[in-house]
Amino acid sequence: MSVLVLALVAGAVVGLALGALGGGGSVLAVPALIYLLGFTPAAATTASLLIVAATTATSLYAHARAGHVRWRAGAAFAAAGLVPAALAGAAATRLPQPVLTAAFAAVAALAAVRMLRPATAAPKEVRPLKAAGTGAGLGALTGLLGVGGGFLAVPALVTVLAFEMQAAVGTSLLVITTNSLASLMTRTGGAADLDWAVVAPFAGAAILGAWDGRRLAAKVSGARLQQLFAVLLLGVAAVMLVDAVV
Repeated sequence: MSVLVLALVAGAVVGLALGALGGGGSVLAVPALIYLLGFTPAAATTASLLIVAATTATSLYAHARAGHVRWRAGAAFAAAGLVPAALAGAAATRLPQPVLTAAFAAVAALAAVRMLRPATAAPKEVRPLKAAGTGAGLGALTGLLGVGGGFLAVPALVTVLAFEMQAAVGTSLLVITTNSLASLMTRTGGAADLDWAVVAPFAGAAILGAWDGRRLAAKVSGARLQQLFAVLLLGVAAVMLVDAVV
């Protein structure tokens, strides 16, 4: 199978998961870029940030038109993660590849466990310090590992800022897009060195796949989709951890 076909298939799967689950699909982008398309971990995290930013920005437009984005609260939450995202993005290019791979494996496992757990009830009051700390942590995660963090952003907006689910999903796209762009600003050299013949079709397929994913979510049980995706993520995490250790 050619590299172009692999990029299109992988991008479609990533976008499908993003659209169907409202977050978490980008966790597949990095391992797909490494194990299917031959990217180094550092290059894969940079490429993933580009793919995530493009896909979430497109989805953000659709959610904004539907009135599901809380711009003021989302902007404040995202602002807390801007500096951590930029600093972590710069640090990621200097870390040994096995460390990046192991860290990503841990995050993928965390995402899977989070998806298998029952939803947490929203709090009765919002704590500004906790919200700022959560936003900063999410920004650092996005910058370091090249993941959008939707699997953490959505529950964080529900449990920390007391958002209802639709607003949490829509607003998380604003947070993810902002953090991804902030991290990319510290990786301009790395982005210039990417294989755009692979990254561009991957991103395009992911954007189109996200639209199909939203239609899929309307037909299939969200809980069932989340469970299947969690199992897949656990498998990915196990493979990456073995690769980092061996």
